[in-house]
Formats: sequence, structure tokens, C-alpha cells
Amino acid sequence: MDQVKAMKIFVRIYERSSFTLAAEDLTLPRATLTHSLNQLEAWLGTRLLERSTRRVKPTLDGEAYYARCIHLLAELEDAEHAFRSVAPKGMLRINLHGTLARYFVVPALPDFMARYPDIQLTLSEADRLVDLVQEGVDCVVRAGNLSDSSLIGRRIAMLEQVTCASPAYLRKYGVPKQVRDLATHTGVNYVSRTTGKPYPFEFMVDGQCQEVRLEGRVAVFGAEIYAASAVAGIGIIQVPRYRVAQQLFEDVLREVLPQCPPPPMPVSVLYPHNRHMSPRVRVFVDWVSECFAETERGSLGMGMTRNAVRHLQG
Repeated sequence: MDQVKAMKIFVRIYERSSFTLAAEDLTLPRATLTHSLNQLEAWLGTRLLERSTRRVKPTLDGEAYYARCIHLLAELEDAEHAFRSVAPKGMLRINLHGTLARYFVVPALPDFMARYPDIQLTLSEADRLVDLVQEGVDCVVRAGNLSDSSLIGRRIAMLEQVTCASPAYLRKYGVPKQVRDLATHTGVNYVSRTTGKPYPFEFMVDGQCQEVRLEGRVAVFGAEIYAASAVAGIGIIQVPRYRVAQQLFEDVLREVLPQCPPPPMPVSVLYPHNRHMSPRVRVFVDWVSECFAETERGSLGMGMTRNAVRHLQG
């Protein structure tokens, strides 16, 4: 029995709670996983996973063995990387917020792939905080303040935000000159998937963050719908500037209350706290941090990728 391979198979089955999903992740036949797990359990002299037709559930011994396996496998990968000068390799599964992927990460991915040719990437998109272990994800890139204590986060950027509305909306309702003028205005409310409640609008006034609740008939759950609602003249929105840079450039949207901007939005990479960071995850975190830092230096504070800046200029 290849013990290291068996441990990797066990870990993947444990995390995915499914032989089928684990087999897909590892690109191995399901029968190979079953045989390997049976051998491992026989060698250890204990049952690691309870199997039924509907789900796979760890035993108490399985829970304890999993905790040791993830540390041992990460240490082994680290040692191989350090002493053999082996480049990071294997599958890296990343979950991204859609707009961050579209504007920042995906346009720069050819650089990452050239640097690390032995890493295979699986990218998925969501604007909710996924269960990394259950969904088989190594790390996520998210915008906003995140409070999930089961994850370790590294802040990689602070995105400038803007308050804006369409010219048609401003002609109809007037241009607010001060925050208190918003009492007669309508907002498009972006709803938190965690709380089910709209996020408040935020304004920096005399160095203090002031929250404002705007009345509105439209509430949304997605970034694309949010920006489109403002373009349609439905109400005022607050978004990272990069997200509406083209619309602002083309005068499809106009900035309001620029003297009282929203506070910047943090962007973070997160991964489970109970995992030693593997070389694959480490090089991705370092690279994506570089990617956002370059963007901020190269866009003169506009929060756009260089490709986006060139597009707007030409």
C-alpha cells in the first residue's frame, strides 16, 4: 500500500463526503478509492468512515486521523518543495467573486500559469462564503468585511468605492449636495446573503463613517444586477470604482457626493484555519496579492486593471 497516496485519498473522501466527488477531484476510478480506503482501514485496524447509500460520515477515529493527515501531508509537501527545489504542483481549487475574477484575476492568469506550469487550476464563482472543506475548495477571494472565524484571511487590497446614479435619475430627482439630502432619494438596496438584510449606504463625513438607509423599491442579490439597476435609473448605488469605471467614463453613470466617499472595500484571500497552507495555496496568495498591488499602482487609484484602463483610453 502506498500510504501517502492512501492518506490523500482518505482526506479527499472525508472533505467531499462522497466517493464519487472525491474520485472526480482526484481523476481516479471510484473503485480505486474504495480499495485504497479499505486497505488503509485494515492497516490501521480501525474504521475511518461510515458509508451508506446516501452519504459518507467520519467516525471518531476518522476525525482524529484526518486532523493528523492534513498536517502531515502539508509538511511533506513543504519538505519536498524546500529540499528538492520542487516547484509547486497539483490541483488548486479557487472560488472567486465574479466581478473580482472578471476584472482582476482572470486577465492576469496567464502570468500565474507561466510561473507555475505544474499547477492545474479549477475556478468557481460565487458571491456567498462557501464551505471550503465540504465544497472541496482550497481558498476563496472575497470583497468586503468577513467575520467567519473558521477561516484565516489575508487582506490583499483596499478598493476605492463610489456613490453613483444615472443622469436620467439625477435629472428627475436632483443631485444631492450633502448626505442629508438623501432623505428624498431612492436607493437600490444590495442584500446580504448572510443576514438577508440590505447593506446600509456608508459615507465618510469629517473622518467618521456615517450609515444611511435609503428607501427603495428594488433589492438585489448580485453585483451585475446592482450596477445594471443604477444604469436603468432605478436609484443610487455604492460600488467599487473599478466596477463602474467604464460607465462613469461614458457618462452612463455619474458620481454623487464625491466629497463624502464610501470607505474603501477590503479584498481578502481566505483558507481554512485547520489547514497548513500548502505551497500551491501559498504561491497563489502571494501572486494574487502582487496582482492587486500592481493594479492599484498602475491605475492611479481608479481600481481598474491595466487592460481596463487601456480599453477606456482607446
